[in-house]
Amino acid sequence: MIHFALDALEKAGICRHIVVVGHEAKSVEAELNTRGGDTQYVLQSPQLGTGHAVQMCREALAQQDGPTIVVAGDSPLIQASSLRKLLDHFEKTQPALLLGTLEKADPTGLGRVVRNDQGEFTGIVEHKDATDEQLAIREVNMSTYLFQTPDLLKVLEQLSDDNAQSEYYLTDCARLLREAGRPVAAVPVLEECESLSINNVDELQQVDEKMRAMGYA
Repeated sequence: MIHFALDALEKAGICRHIVVVGHEAKSVEAELNTRGGDTQYVLQSPQLGTGHAVQMCREALAQQDGPTIVVAGDSPLIQASSLRKLLDHFEKTQPALLLGTLEKADPTGLGRVVRNDQGEFTGIVEHKDATDEQLAIREVNMSTYLFQTPDLLKVLEQLSDDNAQSEYYLTDCARLLREAGRPVAAVPVLEECESLSINNVDELQQVDEKMRAMGYA
């Protein structure tokens, strides 16, 4: 599954990879080592949320020249063309954080991207916390983030697990950066297929059918 995500990153010109591993970490590393290339592994144990996963990469990220892109390894339909659009927009606008989003026909269960009257990004609201007006929003967050690396490293230190799940959420980075006066933006460059991820057998079947329809080998 993660091979497809890494393939998309490489096609978009992103060739240094930091892969966060946890369950069956050695097996994952052995499989990915067959690719060759510049891949570094970071162990997340225990697993305390998406923000915690990226926190485990701080030492490796301190050596990073240029921006850092964060994507989910359970989303094999990531498209290189979308990543390239995200990178191009980032290079032109130079925000602290740029989120890749998409317009989804049925956004049920996903975090909504909230904008002001001028169309500027103001935050992400989770489905369970959204008002009726916010539930009507079809632009959703898909865990595709492009950071200025110094901003990312700084804001990772500020993440808190003071929530119902006692986890560190990467989505909190957007709020924290905005509160610090740093520019945060979102651009709907992702395709509908990129909203598909795999967390159970039913989703695996759905993604498999979609990939066959799209001509994946």
